[in-house]
Amino acid sequence: MINLKIIKPMKIVIFGASGKTGSLLVDEALSAGHDVTAYVRRPESVKSEHPNLNVVAGYLNEKDKLRSVISGSDACISTLGGASLTKHSTAIIEGIDNILSIMEEEKVTRFIYLSSLGAGDSRKYMPQPVRFFVADIMLRIPLADHKTNEDRITKSQLDWTIVRPGGLTDGAKTYHMKHGFGETKIKGNLRIPRSDVAAFLLDQVTSKDYVNKSVWLYE
Repeated sequence: MINLKIIKPMKIVIFGASGKTGSLLVDEALSAGHDVTAYVRRPESVKSEHPNLNVVAGYLNEKDKLRSVISGSDACISTLGGASLTKHSTAIIEGIDNILSIMEEEKVTRFIYLSSLGAGDSRKYMPQPVRFFVADIMLRIPLADHKTNEDRITKSQLDWTIVRPGGLTDGAKTYHMKHGFGETKIKGNLRIPRSDVAAFLLDQVTSKDYVNKSVWLYE
């Protein structure tokens, strides 16, 4: 007899759904049978079409719109990221705070946040000279923004998971991810396909393995 694992469809809100990782996450969630709300600035930026996909146009400072999509959902996932290496993404920082506050008020507890290896204490997990050139120079400002968001997340009342992948690539899924939490010394290839990251993010919606933990992730 074939034992089929039945996964209950969930209502998932994705912030950053038009980005490279976010768009893959949307497709991954829809393929798994979930109801997906993509909250984006420009609805035409979402290329996916599916009867279970609801695209909502809005900004991260529009609290009433945020509340309308968050209320009644099962989980929220952020793949938001700033577009600049030299300027802080204050709109995203304020937006994450708005999302978390509304989730707390609406009793929506599951939140998954896509950060980056090098943010917070994961900086020291990186080998030299990668740590110096990537974390301390090239991505210093984006990683500082992630640190600000992570601090807000960890102080929230939510069941959160922070995912910190290595350098994102556009390759196909490898299914060979290394992941864990706590102190480690990362060796080898720090890169990982976005498709693997998207699948991992979706898995965290139902998994309890990394609730209230920050996860490092690489090939």
